[in-house]
Amino acid sequence: MEFQLLIVTVKSDLTDKIVKVAKKSGAPGSTILPAHGTGIHEAKSFFGLELDITTDMIIFLLEEHLVDPVLEAVGKAGEFNKPGTGIAFVLPVMKVVGLQAQIPHFQRMLKRHDISSGISKHHMIQKP
Repeated sequence: MEFQLLIVTVKSDLTDKIVKVAKKSGAPGSTILPAHGTGIHEAKSFFGLELDITTDMIIFLLEEHLVDPVLEAVGKAGEFNKPGTGIAFVLPVMKVVGLQAQIPHFQRMLKRHDISSGISKHHMIQKP
């Protein structure tokens, strides 16, 4: 199995919604980190004071065949087609340790998506 990292930055009020749709689309879980960022859009202000709108970074480690359905679901749920709502991007993962308990989940999801045939690569590092 090959893995990829899906990273989503979104306003904190959408975090639960994003995690829920990602899990429904095959993600086994996530890591959520509080974040702060800047963008091309001006920060919202109130009487000259900048309002601090909290942002979360949600990280999903996914089997490569689950990335597209999860990314699509996250993009729709977060309304990323609108400016300033959030972004999601994918990075390759070279090696993974500690996923042995999640492998059955990935196998079930792959069978459900009817893409399990032909997957013979296994790049997980196993302890002796």
